[in-house]
Amino acid sequence: MTTSTDPELLDSPTHAERRGIELVTDAERHGHARDLFAVWAAPNVSVLNFTIGATLTLLGLEIWQSALVILASNLLWIFPGIVAASGPAAGTSGSVVQRAIYGIRGNKVVIAFYGWFISGVFLALNWVASSFMGAELLTRWGWGDKTLALVLVTVVVSLITVLVAVFGHGLILRAYTAVTLLLLVIFLAVTGFVLPQIDWSFTQPEPLQGIALWSSLTIGFAIMASTPLSYSNSADLARYLPRDTSPVRIAAATAFGGAIPCFFFTMVGALLATAVPAESIDLGIEYALLDMLPVWLGPIFVIGVILNTIALNGMTTYTASMAFQSIGIPIRRIPSAVVIGVLGTLFTIYLVMSTSLLDAVNIMLQLLILISAPTIAIYVTDILLRRNRYDGVALFQESPEGPFWYHGGWSLSGLSSVVLGACAGSLFMTTDVFSGPFAVAMGYLDLSVPVCLLVSSGLYVLFAHRQVHRQASLAAV
Repeated sequence: MTTSTDPELLDSPTHAERRGIELVTDAERHGHARDLFAVWAAPNVSVLNFTIGATLTLLGLEIWQSALVILASNLLWIFPGIVAASGPAAGTSGSVVQRAIYGIRGNKVVIAFYGWFISGVFLALNWVASSFMGAELLTRWGWGDKTLALVLVTVVVSLITVLVAVFGHGLILRAYTAVTLLLLVIFLAVTGFVLPQIDWSFTQPEPLQGIALWSSLTIGFAIMASTPLSYSNSADLARYLPRDTSPVRIAAATAFGGAIPCFFFTMVGALLATAVPAESIDLGIEYALLDMLPVWLGPIFVIGVILNTIALNGMTTYTASMAFQSIGIPIRRIPSAVVIGVLGTLFTIYLVMSTSLLDAVNIMLQLLILISAPTIAIYVTDILLRRNRYDGVALFQESPEGPFWYHGGWSLSGLSSVVLGACAGSLFMTTDVFSGPFAVAMGYLDLSVPVCLLVSSGLYVLFAHRQVHRQASLAAV
């Protein structure tokens, strides 16, 4: 652990960041909460939002119903907003902060599974999107072997992504404002060309009613909610902020940065589905989009998709590299980022060879709820119970003398809450590959998100509130 100012840990956009989970001292703190807006906006100006928005229409929802689902799910961006505030409070990554929840050893198990799995899945899902579109463009330009094109685009994008992760926080903080503006110009231009082709009088051939309508609404909400609930890494991007930075401003900048572009472009995706045949969406909405754009804009749009992928996956690889460190793997952050990049690349190549983008997105996003919803719910609950007071030094005391050793290094309160929350959510989940018994009994309603959130949070309050209040009081002294 490093607690003093170290020249090798300099946070600069022009130098590879060597800092991993080491504490950020007050002398090294810098920046403003508003800087986080662009950090979260750039990854969410995404073609995946078009895809997910189109999914809502395929579920049988009317446009106004899709709009309500999109709005409701984007309110959940407050969760990563609150989580971000714990970064400056503790001065380290969220994967270390959660030692206070699960215990020193228990946290290693949670992060080992949750950290690499979530990161690997989202790396792959986003690389899949750029790989499909990049390969399609190369094919239209005369490239004969589409399989080779898929692999080539994946590898090139992966290499650039890993470079972003290697340079780390300094590059992300300073470059993402320009990236956000460029992506907005590209995606707004695409929106401008597709909106005239929208069927504004669209209605479903057979409007849903009763339990069928509620089933589609809840399934759509679960798919949409998985995006904001997956960002429990938001503390990592905020940890360099001065300790006295307003938590409310941190939460607002993070939440609005993610929610505004996510809402707008997902809504565009829902509208886009009215102008595209269902079979075309099943094959991949990225192909339909290229057909709807003028010849000159298609390549620019593909560049935008790839740039967004690099922005999102660069951030994901960066934070995942610290997750590896926090579980005790003896590896520096930079080689860790390389390892994660390789794993994500291999997963992506497998996906592009075996499935469509729409299938990959829908199945993965729903199943991820069972991991992401309980963990972020408990994280937010812990922050609120502690009033965001964390002792950064104590988080690195990996011995029985430390306050977060609990029972042999395991916090039964945190671990039981997350497991029971996931189990409860699975009973209410509806997917193409699995449906819980309660979901089936209710006509395939998907209540996995609210059940996971409420059960996990409620159990954690019940089991841990006395212990947390006592620790928070000591941290405030």
